[in-house]
Amino acid sequence: MSRIGKKVIVIPSGVTVSVLDNVVKVKGPKGQLQESYGKTVGVNVKDNELTVTRENDIKENRALHGLTRALINNMVVGVTEGFNKTLDIIGVGYKVEMKGG
Repeated sequence: MSRIGKKVIVIPSGVTVSVLDNVVKVKGPKGQLQESYGKTVGVNVKDNELTVTRENDIKENRALHGLTRALINNMVVGVTEGFNKTLDIIGVGYKVEMKGG
């Protein structure tokens, strides 16, 4: 079984997840996202936990299993925390100034 795919996604309070016809819709305080997934992958929502399953152990299905779980987890993080970009400068010889916000 996929190490990523078998992890359970905990749905935080204030976030609603609906699954209908191979489309997952995630709605939260920062917006709404939706993503379709393959027919060989199953998505189950129960008691604020989301699990992703697959039909069989064919190589393509194993890959889609982990990919689908990662995409849905990123959607949940996106509607709760939003996008954040940080810049780390490591080394000697770089002159950096912060201008603006």
